[in-house]
Amino acid sequence: MARKIPAFTEIAAVDLGSNSFRLQLAKVVDGHLIFHDSLREVVRLGAGLGKDKRLDADAQQRAIDCLKRFGERLRGLSPQAVRAVATNTFRVAKNAPQLLEEAQAALGFPIEVIAGREEARMIFVGVSHSLPVANHRRLVIDIGGGSTEFIIGQGLQPIEMESLYMGCVSYSLRFFPEGKITEENIQSAQLAAAGEIQNIVKNYSPEHWDEAVGSSGTARVLGEIMRLNGVSDGSITREGLRQLGVLLLKAKDTKKLQQQVNGLSADRAAVFPGGWAIMSAAFELLNIDRMTTSSSALREGVLYELLGRMHHHDTRAATVTSFMRRYHADKEQSLRVKTLALDLLNQVSSKLIMDLDVAKNYLTWAAKLHEIGISIAHSGYHKHSAYIVENADMPGFSKMDQENLGLLVRGQRRSLSKFNLPPLSDDRCLLILILRLAILFHRSRLNDSEPKLKLSINIKGFDLQIQHGWLASNPLSLAELNNEVNYWKDAGIVLDLSEMEQAT
Repeated sequence: MARKIPAFTEIAAVDLGSNSFRLQLAKVVDGHLIFHDSLREVVRLGAGLGKDKRLDADAQQRAIDCLKRFGERLRGLSPQAVRAVATNTFRVAKNAPQLLEEAQAALGFPIEVIAGREEARMIFVGVSHSLPVANHRRLVIDIGGGSTEFIIGQGLQPIEMESLYMGCVSYSLRFFPEGKITEENIQSAQLAAAGEIQNIVKNYSPEHWDEAVGSSGTARVLGEIMRLNGVSDGSITREGLRQLGVLLLKAKDTKKLQQQVNGLSADRAAVFPGGWAIMSAAFELLNIDRMTTSSSALREGVLYELLGRMHHHDTRAATVTSFMRRYHADKEQSLRVKTLALDLLNQVSSKLIMDLDVAKNYLTWAAKLHEIGISIAHSGYHKHSAYIVENADMPGFSKMDQENLGLLVRGQRRSLSKFNLPPLSDDRCLLILILRLAILFHRSRLNDSEPKLKLSINIKGFDLQIQHGWLASNPLSLAELNNEVNYWKDAGIVLDLSEMEQAT
């Protein structure tokens, strides 16, 4: 199972959104979070995304410069005490992998690109912790720079989650070019948003929830503007949205919005029309009359996830258990494979570049999920298993987690010649070998079938020593091991087999 991380007294979350980058720090006191410092910069990363889905140089530089400043504030914190997540723009930009590498160097910590539904789940975690405890169901809407998340949940548990490809930055650029506001532009933006929301109306209509909550920047700004202009008590209302629409038309240009809308900052004015259009469409299609707001969102959710891992409440462990149950995985076989895999990993742990606990997590998850594809078809089940873990909604897992897990599961058996095997210098290559060996030595699915093994690494590949006399008594396993040697040879990596010296 996923391992408990050390108990830190200070943890931090970094949220790389399409409009703003945010850093939130919290003290951990008696198992609770005390938020004590935060940074926010309007990077407008999504504004640098061209029609070719590539980020321009200026947007990338703004991101790097911001993360260097964040990195200075985080200096001295353990890598396990910091979690940085990237959202929609990193999900869709074709050159995101190159930017991600530079961004991680600038920040000084790994950055995870999370899927839309995972973003929605963590938003709900953050929002629900900031609200009074309630038994009724809440609808949470979070309008970000490039995507909008819709979540229905009860207590701290999300039930329905959706992420739609529309946000205040992308819609403002698309429908209000150069900041021009016309009645036609407003209608086009609202219709486009309505078209997206229409796909989820069935599960998000009022009979499915009791209270509506808006989170993050757009909702917070809308509520505050309505309060400052005497339209509401800080809640978002239908009448308030209508009045703001009148002010938008009156301004005619985002540069003049501040003159018409009391409380609107210059940096928010540029993306305000797109956010307003999305919220107006949501109110109309989901029949919302009133929405309270919460300043908590993704970054707080990330911090509560970190806190949970510290106290051994890792969402990923629960997800893996759920998948094993859903796909009828053989628990006893998974345990056998996991036990041997972790034993082999411990033998070569000094050679690892990645954190040992991270490597143990990957092998544990892979051992538990490597056979779930059998529920689809036995032939090529390793490919089916990999497809599931790479593409399914897996709460707690980042996109990178799922890709790495899929790599291990896909590489668990058969030829490596057509497989995208990482180089020997990449720890994932070692993890693939360990998983393959753990499965091979437990093909009989018996608890007493495993010999004593000793694994080591050299510049050319791997050395595996096997208990003296065991191969002679297990000819099928010997044949499979010889095939394994040839598989690795075809991939350009040496796997040497030898017997341990006979005990005297």
